[in-house]
Amino acid sequence: MDQSVWKIAPAGTDVSALAAAAGVPEPIARILANRGIADPEGIRLFLHGTLDDLHDPFLMAGMDKAVERVFAAIAAGEPILIFGDYDADGILATVMLLKGLWELGAKADYFIPERLKDGYGLKEERIAVAVERGARLVISVDCGIKAEGFVHRARDLGIDVIITDHHLPGPALPEALAVLDPVLESSGYPDRRLAGVGVAYKLIQALFSRRVGPGKSENFLRSCLKLVAIGTISDVASLRGENRILVKHGLKELEGRNGKGLESLLEVCSLAGKRVTEGDVGFRIGPRINAAGRMGQTQLAVDLFLPEGEGRAPIIAKDLDQLNAKRQKAEDKIYKKAVEIIKAEKLEDRRILILGHESWNRGIVGIVASRLKEAFSRPVIVFGYDDGRAYGSGRSIPEFSLIDCLEECREFFQSYGGHKYAVGCTLTMDRLPAFCEAATRIADERISDDDLRRKVRIDADLDFSEITPAFLEHLALLGPFGVDNPRPVFRTVGAEIVGRPRKLKDSHVKFEVRHGGRLLQAIGWKKGDWLPRIEPGVRVDLAFSLQTSTYLGQEERYLSLDGLKRSA
Repeated sequence: MDQSVWKIAPAGTDVSALAAAAGVPEPIARILANRGIADPEGIRLFLHGTLDDLHDPFLMAGMDKAVERVFAAIAAGEPILIFGDYDADGILATVMLLKGLWELGAKADYFIPERLKDGYGLKEERIAVAVERGARLVISVDCGIKAEGFVHRARDLGIDVIITDHHLPGPALPEALAVLDPVLESSGYPDRRLAGVGVAYKLIQALFSRRVGPGKSENFLRSCLKLVAIGTISDVASLRGENRILVKHGLKELEGRNGKGLESLLEVCSLAGKRVTEGDVGFRIGPRINAAGRMGQTQLAVDLFLPEGEGRAPIIAKDLDQLNAKRQKAEDKIYKKAVEIIKAEKLEDRRILILGHESWNRGIVGIVASRLKEAFSRPVIVFGYDDGRAYGSGRSIPEFSLIDCLEECREFFQSYGGHKYAVGCTLTMDRLPAFCEAATRIADERISDDDLRRKVRIDADLDFSEITPAFLEHLALLGPFGVDNPRPVFRTVGAEIVGRPRKLKDSHVKFEVRHGGRLLQAIGWKKGDWLPRIEPGVRVDLAFSLQTSTYLGQEERYLSLDGLKRSA
């Protein structure tokens, strides 16, 4: 039925003792232990962490200097320019820091480059923007860690630069006034997982702690949590440590009153007045903000969250919705063409897929790479060609680090960056064949046949009888789910298929299963091809996550299937 490899996480600790000490059901304790949380205090922090558990922002190297310089600029009435990025993380970090500086009385402005026209980051020629606007201080958000040229030119012109970023540096750090980046070994910050919006939040937290009264400071920082949550989830950042706390509380804040811009966005996402989940952010809210940058209209997304856009908020939100629909159509077109190329050129057996086309929008190729990676279970880099250059975006499987691959191929690039699972790069077209050859050789050396097989990673065995109200309550506390904290996958052995399965919308399958006298609905999303092999009365092993559907106001639990095998 299912050709995937099921990986069962080892126990690794005394689960019964841990469950008793922490006061959680055994399957929950097993999940936490498998994720490296194997002591009662760690479990308390994971399940019930509060904003009081956040680290002191001044633990981050450079924070004191940054705060001192910002206040000096405010006192002198110097213009401050925030330099942001065009994705949801960068846009929301820019908006949040701008509003924070305004609250402190700063004369602050912002600049975000257009993806298709200007490209990414603090390029040296962008110093002209700071000069034109009279800025004496530039603060980057979600970019800048490789901006040696920009910082050097700025220093020559008497402009100070504070970098806030969360990406890996190049060979040398820019000689900025302050560099706030928790991934740096020299940072000293206890949590290296913050997104760009998270680092900006820490700067605001530090600024407000020195200048604003407790009540007003707390209110503003709480209002920021909504944007931090959206930016962190949209950037597919880790949902462990501080990110987990920030996102969890940010999602809670979204249930309350929101500004006109955010409320209008929730409206077009059909989320107004509803509980917003991490899935809603990742698949509905974030993509609409990101669509602005991907389609070359970043300003729309920024305007939605600023006072000057308040009167037009419903119109802007609808424009973003339409842009996202346009992006989806373009994405589907590129994806179908990419699959055609892979099939026609017989690339399916290659250990890394590298392909491109001159008609492909380089703002969209990253999403296509992600879909191709899921479809073919191997690393993928997709390029859009423009003006003699190849602009690539890659996604990878857990067994292969794409950033390590790019590091070994750095001689070919004009620019590159990213992390293990996602990268971006730019190179001239004449260098592309040599890069493809080098990357293919590296992948051939490091990726085994087993690495390329689809894997279902199972957290714990679960009998249907264990799905109690207490278990479900604790399971909900494991969220928000995402990178480094995926939704738990359970295995049930020997369940019986009951009744005839049926197909949903041509691509899904739904049926009932019984185990231990309890009957539950099971749905295999995009697994309609299983239908001919699912027969009433057959005993099967199930790999699934527990999901909730709402119909006519009633919530119903069902099994979302990751795998299905005939019982031995």
